[in-house]
Amino acid sequence: MMTLYEVLLVPTSVLLLLLLSAAWSTWLERRLLAVWQDRLGPNRVGPMGLLQVVADMIKIFTKEDWVPPFADKALFVIAPMILMIMTLLGFAIIPFSPDIQIANFDNALLFILALSSLSVYSIMLAGFSSNSKYALLGAMRTAAQMLSYEVFMGLALMGVVIITGSFSLNDIVAAQENHWFILSQPLGFMLFLIAGVAESHRAPFDLPEAETEIVAGFHTEYSSMKFGMFFIGEYLGVIFVSALITTLYFGGWQGPVLPPIIWFLLKTGFFVVFFILLRAAIPRPRYDQLMRLGWTVLLPLTLLNLLLTALWQLTFGF
Repeated sequence: MMTLYEVLLVPTSVLLLLLLSAAWSTWLERRLLAVWQDRLGPNRVGPMGLLQVVADMIKIFTKEDWVPPFADKALFVIAPMILMIMTLLGFAIIPFSPDIQIANFDNALLFILALSSLSVYSIMLAGFSSNSKYALLGAMRTAAQMLSYEVFMGLALMGVVIITGSFSLNDIVAAQENHWFILSQPLGFMLFLIAGVAESHRAPFDLPEAETEIVAGFHTEYSSMKFGMFFIGEYLGVIFVSALITTLYFGGWQGPVLPPIIWFLLKTGFFVVFFILLRAAIPRPRYDQLMRLGWTVLLPLTLLNLLLTALWQLTFGF
């Protein structure tokens, strides 16, 4: 039987690691974008600009925590909290290694899809409670994008479920002992990756933030730590999608020689860097092009992948 110390140690350690990783991901992104775009990046505050993150945190904490007088105060305050809670809850069922996992249950993938759906409430409440037409337009764009690409994300990972016969992430990792599912589900992986980029509304699918307009989308009226929660929540989303890709298609914590947790962190870190590279390399499409891509291209491909996987399993049984 686990002691109270052991029960509290793993969740607390994972929470601190995630928050620190999300914060320093902002530094990593700016440094890598600077390298790829042949410019400098953060390089003044601390060695290689590492303490720029600390300076940004101090700035966010010391800014005025302003709530617009025309906003719905209760919903305005709750909205960023919902996003952070839903994202952090998702990490509770990720198997970081055979011994490091906060919660393990059989319907883990369904739980993840449910959390993804609930995250939309955060965006819509932020836009609605701000009582600003620009924030509401950004929130509506986000809701349409996230709800649409949730469909493709769910259908894409069904190929993995068909092969393993389980919704448990632990079973999925164990089933990749002989070969990673990237080999048997390359189309499903590509579709899941595209949907994951859209779900985390990262470039080039960052249209909800409306950078082509004067304002910044659904969090236009936010400041101080409430804005910081949205900001860090986006980076937590990138890490979460990267961890999911690692778990579903790249064997999770499995690998030779190195400890399992190191393998998991290396694989997840690779995809975080890949997300940053997408921002540097690919231009942003129009919003109608993004939605057309989903419903006219990704939906037929996800259904095709589902059909081919099911036929393969019925024919060969592996």
